[in-house]
Amino acid sequence: MLGNRLKTVALLGLLTGLLIGVGYVLGGQGGLFIGLIFSIVMNFASYWWSDKIALAMYRAQPVTKEQAPNIYKLVENVCLKANVPIPKIYQIPTESPNAFATGRNQKHAALAVTKGIVKLLNKEEMEGVIAHELAHIKNKDILIQSIAAMIAGVISYLAFFARWGAFFGGFGGNDRDGGGIIELLAVAIITPIIATIIQLAISRSREFMADSRGAKFLNNSDGLASALAKLEKGIQHAPLRDTSQTQATAHMFIANPFRGEKIMSWFMTHPPMKARIRRLNEMKF
Repeated sequence: MLGNRLKTVALLGLLTGLLIGVGYVLGGQGGLFIGLIFSIVMNFASYWWSDKIALAMYRAQPVTKEQAPNIYKLVENVCLKANVPIPKIYQIPTESPNAFATGRNQKHAALAVTKGIVKLLNKEEMEGVIAHELAHIKNKDILIQSIAAMIAGVISYLAFFARWGAFFGGFGGNDRDGGGIIELLAVAIITPIIATIIQLAISRSREFMADSRGAKFLNNSDGLASALAKLEKGIQHAPLRDTSQTQATAHMFIANPFRGEKIMSWFMTHPPMKARIRRLNEMKF
């Protein structure tokens, strides 16, 4: 738990330093001050509203018990077994099958499921997915995941503006000896790499831990193992659109939301699905 708190502080510190540095590159001394003010605002927003921003990115809508009685019943049953407060439940209007949990803590948590996952999985499989996400909540992973998603999103936007700034010859605030354009290009190239590193700061071992703990909540690993296999195939047919926003939040989902796995496995936001399923199948109850 202390490790996650330190990660949160480190990520917020990284955001502060990055925004101040980019502010200086884009606007010199004035940009430095603007970057400082903006970083303070972003730090505050990251802690209090990163979950709401993540949900808004995917146009997630809250669902009531009357609207989704089956999902509510499953969530209530698994929450009872996991000894976790019932989170707010959201549905994402996409056929791509996936799910994620977000929020500051157990008392302020949300569970988002896509329209596609509800159609794809049976009751036992859906229970396994819900248990996995509740494990993230109970393991206190959700705040760090939400903050990392927001920071990675901010970095992607900074890279976008830096590319345009370099294209148009800089912003005029920091063109010492023609170095401004070179610095903008450096920001444009380096910031996406930093975004990837931040996502990988959310250790992939957390997924293995959530798989294991979720299965223990139910005293059964078969449902989650079957769900992961179906999700891998389902995402191949209906992946999320690959954009800067979805790239920034990919680590939040239970399964890699894009078609196929990256060539370099150390840049993957999730462990290989075969490895996760194998570990679940090896569990004894």
